[in-house]
Amino acid sequence: MTGEPARVRQMWHLLEPLHAVLYYAPEAFEEAAALGYDTEERWASYFAWRAAPLGAVGAEEAVRTFHSFAPAMVERYVPGGWATAAPEAVLAARLRAVDRSYRALFGDRVEGPEFAEAAAPARRAAEAAGPGTPGGLGAANSALPWPDAPHLVLWQAATVLREHRGDGHIATLVEAGLDPVESLVSFAAVGAAPPEVFASREWGPEEWGAARRRLRERGLLAADGTATDAGRELRVKVELRTDEEAAGPWRALGEQGRERLVELLGEPWLEVIGSGMLPAENTLGIGKV
Repeated sequence: MTGEPARVRQMWHLLEPLHAVLYYAPEAFEEAAALGYDTEERWASYFAWRAAPLGAVGAEEAVRTFHSFAPAMVERYVPGGWATAAPEAVLAARLRAVDRSYRALFGDRVEGPEFAEAAAPARRAAEAAGPGTPGGLGAANSALPWPDAPHLVLWQAATVLREHRGDGHIATLVEAGLDPVESLVSFAAVGAAPPEVFASREWGPEEWGAARRRLRERGLLAADGTATDAGRELRVKVELRTDEEAAGPWRALGEQGRERLVELLGEPWLEVIGSGMLPAENTLGIGKV
């Protein structure tokens, strides 16, 4: 991949790990536990952290928002999680979680000039994303007040930009005629990650098998579960369309500003990846498609 789509995807790949610290850092689990969430597994806090910008959202809206997750899984955590902690308390705790996690990862450098310099263009890019899809996570995060500390500004900007991209991706999948489980099956079929990785979304074998049959009927999947040429072409179109939808903030930043941000993000990105905190394989297919 070359040109603007490659540059847009590069920014996503750089920012995603900086955002995802919230879901894996021990400090984040400590903050979630202090709120009263079960931290024996990560999903109770995951849904709370991500859904909190939407307010005390109900199950129906949450299912639409968390597109790739099986409805029964979403309903297990939302809206019941608001009985544990109100969205406002969760939002405050997630900033504390990011602050502690970043300080554990990067030390005193969070107070240094590099984070301050990176925060400014990242925020400009996030603000250029606009209001986003009504009811989407990008719009909800865009409406939050900005924190003062540069490292928290950087994290919030990364969050706005990745959720803005995610909202566009969902819209693109719908346009391509792929329902939530078909989206996962077709992504696994092009080798983004093994099907076992996508099992975390809790679609059952019957639902997965039915989606495979539907995709085979459309000529998108071969009998062995791999993508046909048509299936691979469709996924390429989906990803390129997603890149196009996510390009606006980076155009607003300009090539020189974007390149400087790439330089500033390189070292923190390496440290997050090198920490071993994040899973080596993920449902986003980063590095694969």
